Amino acid sequence: MSAASSLITTPFGAQSTADEVVEGIDLSGTRAIVTGASSGIGVETARSLARAGADVTLAVRDVEAGTRVARDLTATTGNTAIHVAHLDLADQSTVNRFVDAWSGPLHLLINNAGIMATPELHTPQGWELQLATNHLGHFALTLGLHDALAAGAAERGEARIVALSSAGHLFAPVDFDDLHFRRRPYGPMIAYGQSKTAIILFAREATHRWADDGITANAVNPGGIATGLQRHFPQEVLDQFARHEAEGVFTYKTVQQGAATTLVAAVSPEFAHTGGHYLDDAQEAHTVPNDADPTENPHAVKQWALDPAAANELWAVSTDLLHNLA
Repeated sequence: MSAASSLITTPFGAQSTADEVVEGIDLSGTRAIVTGASSGIGVETARSLARAGADVTLAVRDVEAGTRVARDLTATTGNTAIHVAHLDLADQSTVNRFVDAWSGPLHLLINNAGIMATPELHTPQGWELQLATNHLGHFALTLGLHDALAAGAAERGEARIVALSSAGHLFAPVDFDDLHFRRRPYGPMIAYGQSKTAIILFAREATHRWADDGITANAVNPGGIATGLQRHFPQEVLDQFARHEAEGVFTYKTVQQGAATTLVAAVSPEFAHTGGHYLDDAQEAHTVPNDADPTENPHAVKQWALDPAAANELWAVSTDLLHNLA
């Protein structure tokens, strides 16, 4: 757990935009992948990277939508090095095909895609869909791209992974006894929270295992942004959000503001060669006990998401799940 005095700070904040973060930064020669870049903050993440000169691959479920976004990014940034590739994180066969098709070094992997608060659904393997998509799909993708990231680090001095988590992690740890809700009652937000805690643990363990390869990973909370991600929310949850906004508990961000913390983790010098952190509003977040009230600590990270033993266990369990597919 980081002491408050040792937390990493940056010049940016809650109202900063992704374009402001990349201003003055030259990403020419940087090869980046952004998952889920056909909508929401993924589009603006890719746009800011493209504006800074990066070679950007949009990894998307809907290739037609991704192609439309690629055309828009080229039109708005002048960058023609925008590529589109199919990736469905809930379908491991598409993850494998994406990895097999990738060639050359990779400098920046933005694990942006995700689903939220879905009804109870499972993949053909029996994996709970939110964990399968938000964590296991990205876990498999990142493992498959390790050598490309290592090559990117050897070429440019470092390679960074940015994994999108959420304040939702405050509501649930990873339940290693029942990852897929086979025994406990399913709760859409509990399943979402578990998947977002898993993402933070992944960033910690990936850094622990791969820092010697020049690869670091950080997790970020983009903040509250009104996008299609909330389409499964019941009306009472949407009403609660509206009340909290009216009371000043939180303020909805624009999509460009929502992408800013991702870009901080991706390109800011403050996060060069360091990983395993959780960022909120463009800063490293402070840690709170596991029993802290999430509604009173929306910008914090819980201890359970930074627990090295849990991070190691999650890596082992996730690896076993993928191996059992072979």
